[in-house]
Amino acid sequence: MAAYKVLIPQKIAEEGISYLRERGYEIKMGSGNSLEEIKRDVVDCDAILARLGPFTAEVLEAGKKLKVISRHGVGVDNIDVKKATELGIYITNAPESNSNTVAELALGLIIALARNLIAGDKAVRKGDFEFRNRQIGMDLEDKTLGVLGIGKIGRRLCQKAYYGLSMKVIGYDPFLRKEDFPEVVEMKEERDTIFSKSDFISVHIPSTAETKKSIGIREFNLMKPTAFFINVARGDLVVEEDLAQALREGLIRGAAVDVYEKEPPPSNHPFFELDNIIMTPHNAALTKECMIRMAVQAAQGIDEVLSGKTPTWPVNKPEKTRI
Repeated sequence: MAAYKVLIPQKIAEEGISYLRERGYEIKMGSGNSLEEIKRDVVDCDAILARLGPFTAEVLEAGKKLKVISRHGVGVDNIDVKKATELGIYITNAPESNSNTVAELALGLIIALARNLIAGDKAVRKGDFEFRNRQIGMDLEDKTLGVLGIGKIGRRLCQKAYYGLSMKVIGYDPFLRKEDFPEVVEMKEERDTIFSKSDFISVHIPSTAETKKSIGIREFNLMKPTAFFINVARGDLVVEEDLAQALREGLIRGAAVDVYEKEPPPSNHPFFELDNIIMTPHNAALTKECMIRMAVQAAQGIDEVLSGKTPTWPVNKPEKTRI
């Protein structure tokens, strides 16, 4: 039997490619990451190791041989999971790969906001050493961190903030029972409490039909004018113009974002005109170590499905598969 063929539209760590080649799979490096390029490339492939491209119903229907899409990371909002399930295509992901790495960036952004690190760097480079007396930072000890979403990443951040910085941590997650919350987190039953009581709010929820645009001017009005907002989850969770308004009008003190509704953000994006927001290029999970873990775990998912095994990290469970 001919070897199964795996499409890899975007560059991944070599360890993931080696994992598949060592097990006899043929690798097809994609010609690009656009919808049309993926549609063209997938025609003769049995699997996709997917990063950030659009894996829509069009792509799935073009892949007549497609049996599995394995996500290089955790979020699957760029994959039409419902259509895949209808077509008998497995979706897997790599949920054990990036939680610590993303939590580290979230914590770094909290520190950067509290101590004016980015603005301070720019000031010194311009010869403005008196910046130190105009922009006074804040201690993090005893400040309240509010975390929306106590999944793998949110849980890691809570532990780092509590044990590493002696912060008070409160959390909201409607899908967890009180006994499932980490002991370092004080559970709040009302989402609004997170916004009104926190000095820092960090978002760690998935993008779904219910959560898209769920954070806007109403929520920013609930926040303290001294509070900071951090989003390393998904850009479309936030009404970006509302966040820009909150920053312009002083409803909140500052923000840090790693994700945007459209990536990369357009040149006229309202965040670019603001000096009280830190922007990073959706690189929360992009460390060398994490890239290797994501690639290998995604490759593992492909191998498990194509070998007829039950995948370790299934996102869906098609009733009738193509295996």
